[in-house]
Amino acid sequence: MFLIDTHCHINHIDNIKKNCNIDNILKKAYKKNVRLFLSISTSIQDFYHIFQHTYFYKNIFLSCGLHPNYDHHKNDLKNIELISKYNKVIAIGETGLDFYRSKKKERQIDLFQHHIYISQKTKKPIIIHNRNADKEIISILNSHKNQLYSGIIHSFTGTIDFARQLLDIGFYISFSGIITFKKSHNLRSILKFIPLNRLFIETDSPYLSPEPYRGKINQPYLLWYIAKLVQKCLKIDFLTFTEILKKNFFTLFKIKNNIDIKT
Repeated sequence: MFLIDTHCHINHIDNIKKNCNIDNILKKAYKKNVRLFLSISTSIQDFYHIFQHTYFYKNIFLSCGLHPNYDHHKNDLKNIELISKYNKVIAIGETGLDFYRSKKKERQIDLFQHHIYISQKTKKPIIIHNRNADKEIISILNSHKNQLYSGIIHSFTGTIDFARQLLDIGFYISFSGIITFKKSHNLRSILKFIPLNRLFIETDSPYLSPEPYRGKINQPYLLWYIAKLVQKCLKIDFLTFTEILKKNFFTLFKIKNNIDIKT
């Protein structure tokens, strides 16, 4: 039995937390049975930093992509396409739309569509960041529906209608520590609507620490608290829950079940 952190930024933890290297991060995670990781990059520089530090860790997979806040890095897209062919890279992103602060919507949309093209070409799932852009996300995904490769909406905080549309397109939905927050009653209600075979959990560490660690630096070991809350909401056995998550991960990313999981 083990848990998979489907979305974390391991090198960002190392950057902001003193005396905290990757070995220490993993050691704490293993104690909570978190043993497989997808570390997400947000830029070319970010990718090479995490690639350099995790190259020899067989239980840390990577993504490559440009976060929507890096829409001014469009010239890096050729490098993203080359990097996406690395064996260690199993996903494209994180990409998507973030309209919370940015007014440059067209530039973000263009960048997002380029990532969708790379995902289609490489047949690797896409990791989508969404903030204040539900309508636009669905519109873009639907416009590519015939060629669209599957993917994950990470740290889901949307409506049940948004969730339903994502599921209809064939996407998976991932919940972060936000679902543990006291005021996230509606999100926990939506959770019960998500088919188990389309479900993921994540930390998005070092951000969005779950209760009771909200406001502190997040780490993959805190995935255990998210898992316990979600399992309780779904009223299923914890071992069964972890097996469902594992099957979803291995299915979406086409990973063989004989991967070297550290203990």
